[in-house]
Amino acid sequence: MLTIDEFALTFDDEPGYLNFARVGPLARVVVDEERAQVELLRKARFGSLDGLQEQGARLQRAVSAITGFRERHIVFQPNTSMGLMEVMFGLRGKLLLSRNEFPSAAFAAVRASEAVGSLTLQWLEDDYGRLTPGSIKQQLSNDVTAVAVSLVDFQTGHLVDLEGIRQVIGDRLLIVDAIQGFTVTETDLTLADVVVSGGQKWVRAGWGTGFLAMSERAKGQISPVLSGFNATDAGPVPTGSVPAPTRDVHAFQITNPSPIAQARFSAALEQLAEVGIPAVAKRVSDNATKTIDLADEFGIPVSSPRSVEDRAGIVVLTPAADQLTALVASLHNHGVTVTTREDSVRLSVHTTTTEETLDLVRACFQSFASVTSR
Repeated sequence: MLTIDEFALTFDDEPGYLNFARVGPLARVVVDEERAQVELLRKARFGSLDGLQEQGARLQRAVSAITGFRERHIVFQPNTSMGLMEVMFGLRGKLLLSRNEFPSAAFAAVRASEAVGSLTLQWLEDDYGRLTPGSIKQQLSNDVTAVAVSLVDFQTGHLVDLEGIRQVIGDRLLIVDAIQGFTVTETDLTLADVVVSGGQKWVRAGWGTGFLAMSERAKGQISPVLSGFNATDAGPVPTGSVPAPTRDVHAFQITNPSPIAQARFSAALEQLAEVGIPAVAKRVSDNATKTIDLADEFGIPVSSPRSVEDRAGIVVLTPAADQLTALVASLHNHGVTVTTREDSVRLSVHTTTTEETLDLVRACFQSFASVTSR
């Protein structure tokens, strides 16, 4: 087992990096894994390709250990958006979802509705940028067959109450875009019927990595419409006919994935399992609290949730409109990497957010306060 401090030392990101909600700097174990797998492919020694072909099963084990889903209910996806496309094109009935969350689910749902015609959409009105069990219950009609939510909203940083939503929607399918909270929240993901996530953010496995996990019920109700030659029971390369998709979650893929990407993702998840998600989630939460406290100290409004139960690693600052430029400039001048939007600044912390990084934030806020208080 790794301690949380030992885990944090396995990364090399520079002080001042607070942009994990956009992309996480790669774990050292991920870089080492990719180098090893690339070297296998570079030399292609006799029998070496067999190891590459085993990465799919390795990934299923790694995702299962983190999510609680059965290995056979998990399939690799190159990113969250592709996984959601697979789901939405196979979904039938009426889907309840929000327009205001990250648009991957909305785009997939609209494209599927227009192309296939078997899915109708009902748009959720959120509760001041947050989806709650109560707001969903108020808008839940009898003909809704599935509900799609983000585990953590990319703009507000709000962590949804999956247990509450599950209680409200009953036996309807619950589809979760988990990317902004995957591996940094203590959440029972098996409350959902479908979980999709990429690995480039909090997992820190780089682009081109991700997974789709389904419950037994979801597997029976979602058709593998976007299903390729590698997703049948007729052998690795079926010829002469186009056989039906296999009956398991393996059907939800179009072509053979990159085993090197699978290896990167697996290596990151295996290390996370070794340190434990509870330890990671607590360190991330503690660092978010420290960031919020700094903002409070200098009177910078925080619009993201303050309660530990309602947030993950995202802290959103919303200074007055005429002060936003000054805050952004101060962050830039002090070497703090964040995401800036029209009316806010999003800081996202991780286990590797050090006191040195927080000192840079403090210096930034001091400079900002000295300018705006004149």
